[in-house]
Amino acid sequence: MRTCRPSVRRVDGVKNSAHPHAPQIRRRRKPTVSQWVDIAIVVITAILYSVAWPTLHLTHQVAPPIQPIVAALAAFPFVLIRFNPALGWAVSAVSALVIPRVFDLQEGYDYPWQVVHILVILVLLATVSMRAALPVVGVAWVATVLLFFADTPGTNGRGWAVGLTAIVAFGLLVRWLVLSRRQLAHQEELSELERTRRTILEEKAHIARDLHDIVAHHMSMVVVQAQSAPYRLDDVSPAVKAEFDSIGAAARSALNETRGLLSVLRSDGQLAEDAPQPGGAEIENLLAGSRRAGIPVSWNIVGDPSGMSPAAGLVAYRVLQESLANAARHAPGASVQVRIGCRDHDTVVSVLNGPGTSPPRSEAGGGNGLVGMRERARAVGGSVTAGARPDGGFEVHAQIPRGSA
Repeated sequence: MRTCRPSVRRVDGVKNSAHPHAPQIRRRRKPTVSQWVDIAIVVITAILYSVAWPTLHLTHQVAPPIQPIVAALAAFPFVLIRFNPALGWAVSAVSALVIPRVFDLQEGYDYPWQVVHILVILVLLATVSMRAALPVVGVAWVATVLLFFADTPGTNGRGWAVGLTAIVAFGLLVRWLVLSRRQLAHQEELSELERTRRTILEEKAHIARDLHDIVAHHMSMVVVQAQSAPYRLDDVSPAVKAEFDSIGAAARSALNETRGLLSVLRSDGQLAEDAPQPGGAEIENLLAGSRRAGIPVSWNIVGDPSGMSPAAGLVAYRVLQESLANAARHAPGASVQVRIGCRDHDTVVSVLNGPGTSPPRSEAGGGNGLVGMRERARAVGGSVTAGARPDGGFEVHAQIPRGSA
C-alpha cells in the first residue's frame, strides 16, 4: 500500500510545504533608489547629531539637560533636505539667530555656531537655490548673508557673503541646467510624436490617392455607361431612359461625396481631385513611351501642346492614349500616324492606323473607349469623330478648344 506524501516545493532555496495552511515565504523587495536616498539622509542626520551633542559643551555654555535640544536644532533640519528644504533652512536659520543670543560662547571659540550647524545651513541653502521658487531663493540668500555678515567675528562676514553668493549662484546654475535638459527631452519627445504623426498623415494621403484613383475611375465609368446607354442600345423607351438618367445622377452624387470624404484623409489640404494629372506637356512622353512599348508610331506636332488649358490638355492626352491603346488591341502590328496641330483657338488630334498584321486581341470588357473620348471632348466643348478607312484601317479625329492655360 502506497503512502501519500505531501508535495514539497522550493521558494528561494527553502523547502515549503504545499499544504494550503502552510505559511508562504515571499521574496523581499530590494529598496529602490528613492528609499536608499532616504536611508542615507537619516544616517547622515544621525551622524551629525552624534557629533553636535557631545561637542556642544566645547563651543557654548549650555546646561546639560538642554544640550540634546540645542544639538537637535543644529542637526535635525537636515532631515528636511529632500521633502521641504525651504522649511529646513528656515528652522536652521532661526536657530542660528537665537542660539548665540541665548547661550554664551566658551572661551577660545569665536564663531557663534557649531561646525555642524554651519554645514547644515550651507547645504540647505544650496538645496533651496536648486529646488525652491525664485522668491524663496532670494529671501534665503539675503537672510543668510545678513546673518553671517552680522554674527561672524571680525571681517569674516565679507568673505562669508561672497562664499554664500557663490553657493547660491552654483545652485541656480545646476537648477537651470537640469531644467534645460528636461525641456530638451520634452521637445525631443514632441518632435518624435510629430514625426510619427507626419508619417501617419503621409500614409493616409497615399491611401487617399489610391482610393481616389480606383473609386473615381469605376464610378466615372458608371456615369458614362448610364449616360451613353440610350445611344448604344436600340429601342430605349422614355421610362428606361429616365432610369438611366437617374442612375447617372446617383452615381455622380456618390462620386462627389466619395471625393469629399477621401479629401479628409489628405494631410496637405489638397482635394483628391486636385492631384496632378497629365496634360499637353506630357503628350510627347506618351508617344515616346508607346514606341518603346512596341507600337510602330510616328508623329508630327505643329505648335506647342503645353499651351493648352489643364482641362483641354487632359482631354487631348486621354484621347490620344485611348486611340493608341485601341490601335494596339484591334490592329496589332499596324503602323500608327499621329498628327497634332495647335492653332490659336483649338487643337486638332488625328490618329490613323492601317490594318493589323496579326489577329486582333480578344479582351473581356471594353467597347466604351470611343464613347468615353466623346464624353471627355464634349465636356470641354470639343468633339471626337471616329470611323473605318477604305484601306481597312481606322481613324480618330478630335477637335479640342485650347482654353486659357
